[in-house]
This record gives sequence, C-alpha cells and structure tokens, in this order.
Amino acid sequence: MPSTTTTGIETDVAARAIGATKFYGSGDTEVRALDGVTAEFERGHFSAIMGPSGSGKSTLMHCLAGLDTLTDGRVFIGDTDLSTLSERNLTLLRRDKIGFVFQAFNLVPTLTALENITLPMDLAGRDPDQEWLDRVIDAVGLADRTSHRPSELSGGQQQRVAVARALASNPEIIFADEPTGNLDSTTGAEILDFMRDAVDNLGQTIVMVTHDPVAASHADRAVFLVDGKIVDEMMEPTAEMVLDEMKLLSRR
Repeated sequence: MPSTTTTGIETDVAARAIGATKFYGSGDTEVRALDGVTAEFERGHFSAIMGPSGSGKSTLMHCLAGLDTLTDGRVFIGDTDLSTLSERNLTLLRRDKIGFVFQAFNLVPTLTALENITLPMDLAGRDPDQEWLDRVIDAVGLADRTSHRPSELSGGQQQRVAVARALASNPEIIFADEPTGNLDSTTGAEILDFMRDAVDNLGQTIVMVTHDPVAASHADRAVFLVDGKIVDEMMEPTAEMVLDEMKLLSRR
C-alpha cells in the first residue's frame, strides 16, 4: 500500500538511496564502497542487486536496511529518513518494517521451526496475525514441519524457515543477501520460487543481493554495480541476459 510522504504525496517506493556514499578506512587505505549511489526500489516488486565481488552490492543493501551507516547521502524506508532516527528508533524500524534473509540461515537450534518463525514478534511482545502466519507457512510448504528443530530439517527446509520468519510480520520490505548461496541448485530454485510467489501472491517487496544470474532471473529488475556505482539496470532479466551483462562488466 502506498505510503504518504511529509509533503502529502503518495509514494510507491519501499526503499530509496540518494547520493549514498560509504568510505572504509582513510588515506592510502581508504576504500570507497559506495560512490554516490541513487536508486529506488518499488513496492510489490522483486529487485536484484548484482555486481562483481567488491562492487558494493552488499554494502548498499546493508545501508538501505539500516544495518550500516552512510558516510554521506541519505537512505529511506518508505518516507522515513534513516539518518534522522535514534539508535533505538532505528532498531524498532528494522524490527517492525523490515524482514531479513541471509545466506546463513541464522536459526536458533533449540527452537522449533514455528518458534524460529515467530521469534522476532515474540521478542517484540507482539502476537502474530494467525491468518497471515498460516498463509506464510503454507506458502513455503512447512505446514508439516513446524514442530521440527533445525537439526531435523534439510538445508532447504531451514532456509524456508528463514524466509517464513522474514515474511511472518508482513514487513514493508524484505532484504535478502545471497539467500541461496548455501543451497544446491534445485533447492535454491525452490527458495527463489517461494520468494517470487511472496511478491506475486502475498504482496511483498524483496530486494536481493546475488552474484547468480539464475537467481536474478526470478526478479522483476536487476541493478548492476561496479566500483560502488550503478552502471546499468535491466527489466525482466533472464539468466542469459544477466550472464552477458556480467561478462561485459568484468572487462571494465
């Protein structure tokens, strides 16, 4: 659903970077991870951020998600400028409005699948929307696995739990960092199909960092970074188109 900015104008942008710049180190050791990146990520879309190793793609995602701070520029979730938030309010925004899926599943081994899925809401002292939770669990095919602990699940099932955990609070946006990096190609394709379905049928917004052209082909749009700058973007990417683009970028 569109949010309304402080000017009263509705926006369909879930996340936005304006002149995003990030330095690490100083002097001779300075690394410019982001170099004035301006980009928007629409609500209800699946976006992929791509680029060679060291291009700044993970840094951009971490700054958009409020997991890292910019040296200069601004980032927004909806109409909220993250640079204006206290550490406490930033923590609350990440908890209430953002879902995360990482390459490492980050599940608590002593909890069941269901307890892992609802953990963020339990920590926040909030009851899940049971109807929504049931839809999410059904969508990721875990209805018969909710009482199992992570050690009793396959890698693909564990990542399904992680995806369901990100979806469970019905966040404004989900950030996924190489979500299929630890999975075989078949299981990875299943996870990507689940994420695609979450956008198409559950109304979610996903921004995914990946180096995999096949993973990017599940997205509506791919954004390409090189040396901390956006150099190209592609709508309705196919694996072949992305692979060709990555080959071109590697020659820069």
